[in-house]
Amino acid sequence: MSRNYAGLSRERIIVEALHIISGRGLGGLSMRRLGDALEVEAMAIYHHFPLGKEQLFNAIAAYVASPAPRGSAHAHEETAGTDATGDEQDGPEEEPVDTRPWDVRLTDWAHTHRARMLAYSGALSLLVHRAPRTPDSDATRTLMHRAFTDAGLAGDDVDRAADALHSYCVGAVVHQVRHADEEDAPDEAEAEARFRFGLRALLRGLT
Repeated sequence: MSRNYAGLSRERIIVEALHIISGRGLGGLSMRRLGDALEVEAMAIYHHFPLGKEQLFNAIAAYVASPAPRGSAHAHEETAGTDATGDEQDGPEEEPVDTRPWDVRLTDWAHTHRARMLAYSGALSLLVHRAPRTPDSDATRTLMHRAFTDAGLAGDDVDRAADALHSYCVGAVVHQVRHADEEDAPDEAEAEARFRFGLRALLRGLT
């Protein structure tokens, strides 16, 4: 097995872990199996995730749950000032203010978030107990605060609306994945149409 770890990055480890989860389920992921897939010794993974599997799970949850408002769906670990691989950045870049209507902004975010979770549906159970604080999650919080404020909400109602939107997105994806193997399960076009219908009703109801 190779001892040349030059190309091994946090993002590469996370992506390979997601491939294993997709094929074997969450219980099929081990540091040894991950090392074999990456063609490195398991200890090389601990160089990037010194706290072990729980730290890796947190990073996977962040990666899956963080569609960046800028359009790139990369996520960061718990520490600000790092990029998607966990490497240091020169400094945070300010996002340009999105001037589109508030509901367009939230609809775009929701569809991106849904697609991200569906792409890595094998790791959905990690999101139940983990909500890592990342630069992308902070940017999402800012996006929602601005959008719901522009919609006329204020105070605690902004946070309540953001929670409702998050809950709808996660719940809709879990429902779709749970029933995907049923004979009368809708195809993806219909599933997306149902998501869009519910999202539109939710946003109208919140404001």
